Amino acid sequence: MTLSRVLARPLLASGFIYGAVTALRHSQELTPKAQPVADKVVPAAKKAGVPLPEDTQTLVRLNAAAQIVGGLALASGKAPRLGALVLVATTVPATVVEHPFWSATSPDDKTSQRLHFVKNLSMVGGALLASADTNAKPGLAWRAQRAAKDARREAGHLATSAKREAKLAKANVT
Repeated sequence: MTLSRVLARPLLASGFIYGAVTALRHSQELTPKAQPVADKVVPAAKKAGVPLPEDTQTLVRLNAAAQIVGGLALASGKAPRLGALVLVATTVPATVVEHPFWSATSPDDKTSQRLHFVKNLSMVGGALLASADTNAKPGLAWRAQRAAKDARREAGHLATSAKREAKLAKANVT
């Protein structure tokens, strides 16, 4: 693993983990903000077969816990791509809930919320990059394509060999 990965992954994860711990500690305060999003997401998730609790505070805590686990996975280098994807999936709704700059009334609050909103979008961008980072190893898609290509080539060799053997067998019989 390169030095940049050793440094960058924990640095990126630290912002997510810090925000998640804060959300976990202040879940009662975030629950009313999260209620409108939960009212839309929970029925859609249940319709899709995803079992989600109906209690909004539990959803806030689950989201924070998922961010902590995803951040630790990214920071430690154990399943960093999966951890980064978890961070992306959990940060987008959290950002909408925590930083709704479009509904802020005062100019200072609007500016502050917009700054945090954009900062979170930047972190999501970093996590998307981290989720695509294969650490200079072939990704799953490349390995699957390579295996299919190798299988086709081997099947062609076997077919050619079988034809030769059949011709030899036919020549020996007659």
